[in-house]
Amino acid sequence: MSESDVSTTGSPYAPHTPAETAAMLEALGVDDVEALFDVPDAVAFDGDFGIDARGERETRREAARLLRRNDDLTEFLGRGHYDHYVPSVVDDLSKRSEFLTSYTQYQPEIAQGFLQTLFEYQSMLVELTGLGVANCSMYDAATALGEAATLSQRVRSVSGDRILVPEHLRDGKHAVLENYADGPGLSVESYPMDDGQADVAALAEMADEDVAMVYAETPSVRGVVAENLAGVGDVTDDHDALFCLGSDPVALALLERPADVGADVVVGDAASLGIGTAYGFGLGMFVTREEYLRQVPGRLVGASEDANDRRAYTLTLQTREQHIRKERATSNICTNQAWVALRTAMHAAWLGPQGLVDLAEECVTRAEGLATRLDEVVGLQAPVHDGHHFREFVVRTDQPARAVVEDLAARGYAVHAVDEHLLQVCTTEVTADEEAAFVEAMAEVAR
Repeated sequence: MSESDVSTTGSPYAPHTPAETAAMLEALGVDDVEALFDVPDAVAFDGDFGIDARGERETRREAARLLRRNDDLTEFLGRGHYDHYVPSVVDDLSKRSEFLTSYTQYQPEIAQGFLQTLFEYQSMLVELTGLGVANCSMYDAATALGEAATLSQRVRSVSGDRILVPEHLRDGKHAVLENYADGPGLSVESYPMDDGQADVAALAEMADEDVAMVYAETPSVRGVVAENLAGVGDVTDDHDALFCLGSDPVALALLERPADVGADVVVGDAASLGIGTAYGFGLGMFVTREEYLRQVPGRLVGASEDANDRRAYTLTLQTREQHIRKERATSNICTNQAWVALRTAMHAAWLGPQGLVDLAEECVTRAEGLATRLDEVVGLQAPVHDGHHFREFVVRTDQPARAVVEDLAARGYAVHAVDEHLLQVCTTEVTADEEAAFVEAMAEVAR
């Protein structure tokens, strides 16, 4: 495009012409585009980044120096982010150029490998949950929960506008749900917990015809494996509400299938496989009943046949608003985590059915073993909740929890402070070799 063309028609990247921009500024009553933004002088770019030019070797040396300033802590952290060993085959295969550089797989004729992997990812989630349809990837667990809340407005005949969530819910997940609920005018309310599990009796008292969805988790944010999910399902059925269950693929390999306790939707973070601890980077899992197929947000990969009667894969259903008319869209999700889903599928396939069960069983036995050892330490009680735990558990400490966290950090260990006297500890096969030293450190700081 010539310079003269740009001056009159704009460009493919900045489509507004100078005349159009001037007309919009005049309508807004401002002189220039900069007036639309309130950027403090202290952070405004003045044309100079203030970074000295360096060669590659010097840059590497400086980067290494900066990275050495990070605390080198062994993390016994959890609460939604879990560090499982990711086999090298996942890195090796997922970083092939046809996977790593791929965008959305719109052209099936050049993306069969990627599409097949996404189809396998969906199939694995369907098998683990017992439900009929899995989305082929969403942002993270929090946004998947938000999408479930809006789904409840499309698939039920009731006019309910209340979303009931457990009292023990991670703050970030609760905040994202509130944002999703604001648009359609939904209200989010918390129901009580009983020893780390849903208080079904209290939930039943809160539930009425105004409830659109009830959300429960297993394991909970505190690592407790729920034993009363069928009761939660009965409450939702009594009021024709949607039952949404939060979990993850590793836990689902061992726990009862969500479909068997009446769950309508399963959400969570599937990146417990394939990624390891990524400090916020996740993979939203969304699985639901086949009757809700056309209401699923995002995209689905389906299997079909090509012109030569060979099995072929394609994006079968795309309900995002950039693909269809806005008023018919189920979601405004604008991207997906396809590459992360690909890694999750690779990791699950590498483990195999029995390997996945073995990993899940270790998550139970390792948490139980570490809790037992910590309970023997003077000044500690573990676990606080009476029940089975998966990966993580809560510890009561006689000392202030924040002080214990700081003292542990000084000794090279990181745990969560949940309350004034509550800590949360998470262990996986990755931290197995550090458990003995961690218990010794806890014994030192808990006095």
